[in-house]
Amino acid sequence: MLEAIAAARSEVLLEMYWVGADPAGSRFRDALVACARRGVVVRVLYDDVGSLGLSGSWWAPLEAVGGTVASYSPIAPWRKRFRWVQIFFRDHRKLLVVDGEVGVAGGINLARPWLPGEEGGLDWRDDAIEVRGPIALDLRRVFASTWERCGKPGLEGSSAPPRIGTLTGPQVEGASRASVLANRIGPRPDRRIRRAYLQAIRRARVSVDIASSYFLPGPIFLHALRAACRRGVRVRILIPKVGDIWLASLAVSHLVGRLLEDGVEVYAYARRMLHSKTAIVDRRLVIIGSHNLDTLSWRYNLECNVAVDDEAFAENVVQTFGRDIEDAERLDLGAWRRRPLRLRLLAWAVARFRMLL
Repeated sequence: MLEAIAAARSEVLLEMYWVGADPAGSRFRDALVACARRGVVVRVLYDDVGSLGLSGSWWAPLEAVGGTVASYSPIAPWRKRFRWVQIFFRDHRKLLVVDGEVGVAGGINLARPWLPGEEGGLDWRDDAIEVRGPIALDLRRVFASTWERCGKPGLEGSSAPPRIGTLTGPQVEGASRASVLANRIGPRPDRRIRRAYLQAIRRARVSVDIASSYFLPGPIFLHALRAACRRGVRVRILIPKVGDIWLASLAVSHLVGRLLEDGVEVYAYARRMLHSKTAIVDRRLVIIGSHNLDTLSWRYNLECNVAVDDEAFAENVVQTFGRDIEDAERLDLGAWRRRPLRLRLLAWAVARFRMLL
């Protein structure tokens, strides 16, 4: 991402849930400042909750050299565009688009947890995907739609709607078939990312591999996974052994048993904090992005994923998933049933309210 920003010729668009007031965030801010100084148009959109640690003057160096910065859905009542009804609706996307030619989407925020450990970070385990060509313009259109929603002028050349919602994106000789999957929230929500996941799982014939940092799906999604397993599909779910949100981890521990009873393989990743949101279906279709398998992503958050239908690309992701499995502990149904009664009851109670986690 830093290399793409450094090579920018005309435009850098950054849409980010969490920008930290720390070495990681500062490194990117400084890179954007350098871009703006040499005449590149720089636009930054960050979420007001995700980036709560930023002071009011933190972006001043970028704005001083011509960069434009906007916050999504301000939570302070005295801020312009504040609306009580929108306080739960967040921009959870992590997008970078450079010159309309290079795009990056995934789960990686610009904050200390994602810095390598040797640089003072926590080295969280995460995934992102870099795309080039026409699909980068689709990511640009996704950014443009949110930018305009925040009251900013429209981007030149972004009037065409992004080609989202299908898994048959632009086809280029020698390139993968790729598509942008972006949702819409509000009074008329569009949960196309959720539909894409369900469609892929229901059509699976060989395998479904999912890495999920917050695995709290609803009954329909759980049923699809269990049904796939019952028809002979190998289903593997990778979750954090210890999550960063204790209540969410507790709710996940309750759901795990229902999957284990139907033969789903569940692994607890222990090497680092797992923050990935990645799925591989039939060793061919890969979905990578910001969308968690929980209610917040389905109902309240702006999200963006990229789907790639390509066996060679999928094989690389499968190998990475396999290495993560080697660093994880396979959960056992018998051990799950032997958990202390008090813990099981607490997990059951918290899982009842997973729609709020």
